[in-house]
Amino acid sequence: MTDNVYVGNAGRDAALDRGWLLGHFKDASDPRHSEDVEIKWGVHPRGDERAQWVTGEERTALLVLISGRFRVELPGRSVLLAEQGDYVVWGRGVDHSWFAEEESVVLTVRWPSVPGYKVTGEGDSAGGQSHSFGDATSTVVS
Repeated sequence: MTDNVYVGNAGRDAALDRGWLLGHFKDASDPRHSEDVEIKWGVHPRGDERAQWVTGEERTALLVLISGRFRVELPGRSVLLAEQGDYVVWGRGVDHSWFAEEESVVLTVRWPSVPGYKVTGEGDSAGGQSHSFGDATSTVVS
């Protein structure tokens, strides 16, 4: 076996680290360590929601719906991911939050991988303030 190769299962591995499969938070000797990108296999029960909005975002993010119905809240806009493969992308400076309308699996890719976004006791982490949800709603159509 090569030391620079890791083979795993997203569902099993995600359960070990709040859903995160790859990023700066993995040990430097682990092939899944990266300061360039973070990848999460997020499994969210119905009604699961972010404890706080992410504010002052320094990363770009891509969320892809694998299964379920998942709502991403952005300032003045709500995006519903309803069909497998629906996705949303946002860049630096875009505050956000989320809510699982149904049991959902969401693949998240963020870059770069930077420390400082963890909310104590919550799976998808970030610092931030409370915001009200936006009033405009978008549904992604595949």
